[in-house]
Amino acid sequence: METLLTALIHIQVNIFNLCFPVTLGLSAGQEVKENLTGTVGGTVTLPGAVTETETGFLLYGRTIIASVSNGGLKIIVKNIYQNKLQWNRSSGLFKITNLQRNDSGIYTVQRGEISSSYNLQIYDPAPTPAVTAVDVTSDLCLLTCSVDKPATLLWIRDQEIQNQIRSALYLTVTVCKEDRASSYRCAAANPAENKTVDVNVTILCGFNETETLNDRISYWIPVVVSVVVLMFVAFGVWMVKLKFLGRKEPAGQTQNRSGYSSPPEVSPQENDPTFTTVIYRT
Repeated sequence: METLLTALIHIQVNIFNLCFPVTLGLSAGQEVKENLTGTVGGTVTLPGAVTETETGFLLYGRTIIASVSNGGLKIIVKNIYQNKLQWNRSSGLFKITNLQRNDSGIYTVQRGEISSSYNLQIYDPAPTPAVTAVDVTSDLCLLTCSVDKPATLLWIRDQEIQNQIRSALYLTVTVCKEDRASSYRCAAANPAENKTVDVNVTILCGFNETETLNDRISYWIPVVVSVVVLMFVAFGVWMVKLKFLGRKEPAGQTQNRSGYSSPPEVSPQENDPTFTTVIYRT
């Protein structure tokens, strides 16, 4: 029995030496085909496929962690990948779930002489940004985007980046009153993902969406009211003056509609030199 067990061990070692060195050699010298990123707690799918009719392997570095044969998946490194490595029978793709920082590294999908290597980097999730207004005037508003751990921060107005900084905890942007109709976003990003928060500057900065029309109305109302008041005052002064002058007109004179005095009416007899008055006495 001992001799048989020893023989089986030697056979397994010989098979390993015949097969695995070729695989490991290809993995060690394989050029990375693609860089992949993931976040802690997330999921990543390796693009290389091993179909159910093929035999293939999945390697981490130079270690075979799983194999596919006869349409089934066999996990070799069970203490790490037993509950986190999946293989899709239809697509032939490997998926790693519940990612951790120590899952970063080179993964190689090999089937026959074809192999593809992928450099996977795992990052902490990007922090969620928070936006506050720190200084507000009638024409300007200063906004601060902050996070609880360093990240790349960006201020985006419509589709244009207004301000950005790497590995920072906060970033400010100045919003002008005339730009209140634009859409503003703050983004916190790392190589794996980004998180954004939309900002309603009309509310956060106290700007009113219809303020453009209201500003014009507010500007013209005092002007119009002042002009109307001045017109009424001028008309009142004119009427008082007209009435006052009318009281001082000499007897026999009247005022026409235009305010000018008219001469007293004279009978035709008084103006006609050819007219002679004859008085008969009896």
